[in-house]
Amino acid sequence: MPDKPKLKLKGTAKRRNAPHPLGELPPSLAVEIGKRICHRLAVGNADITGDDFGGIFAASISGDHRQKPLGVADVTWEGCAWSVKTVQDKSPFNQTRIRVISGRNSPKYSAGIQNALADIQATGKAVLDVWNARVNEALDEYDDLRIFIMVRNMSALEFTLIELEAVRYVASEYLWKLNKEENLEGFDKETDTHRFTWQPHGSQFTVLHHVPASAYRFRITHTPGTIEERHVLNLIHFEDSWIQPVKPTAAHCL
Repeated sequence: MPDKPKLKLKGTAKRRNAPHPLGELPPSLAVEIGKRICHRLAVGNADITGDDFGGIFAASISGDHRQKPLGVADVTWEGCAWSVKTVQDKSPFNQTRIRVISGRNSPKYSAGIQNALADIQATGKAVLDVWNARVNEALDEYDDLRIFIMVRNMSALEFTLIELEAVRYVASEYLWKLNKEENLEGFDKETDTHRFTWQPHGSQFTVLHHVPASAYRFRITHTPGTIEERHVLNLIHFEDSWIQPVKPTAAHCL
């Protein structure tokens, strides 16, 4: 029998395009990330900031590191985008949950809430609305949006890589409580699991993520040491003539 013609469907979601399936991190990606960490150590950088890691991840997948994120999209590769984070932890291999700072969400600026503690359920909803709006902004531009997290211990050179889907949160599914520091904590109503923290002072929004079974763990077994200054200068063929004096102008003499 001849094959049946393929049905045409309305409202079909865009095809997802990414270097690898969601959460299925290839060993080659760890190698690419690891060698760039070694490079940073060799030139004297002992730690890695979130922006540093955005550049490392982008280079490792031959993507682009946005200097100004679109929504929550820091790194892009064709039709896929990532919110890229790094978290410092003493035991990257053993953690089952991690806290990830996910931006500054201001209910006062975004929703006109003047007193964040007057109605903490309304404030919590506004905080999640800001996150959801940023996800929507990124998904208007990209087919696929993910969160990529590196948990790091730079002393032990141990790392865990995690990739998750960037999801929108349904505000009605969470109950907000005030902790002893007067920060808001959001709990899943069904499981009573702590999922979010929001700080009124600074508007910092933190999401607690479960570490999935697909997380990729690796360590760097050789400390590269630091390249001495003279070797770097030799490699770039530095000459004293590169440093030229500049005479002050009349304005400088006033």
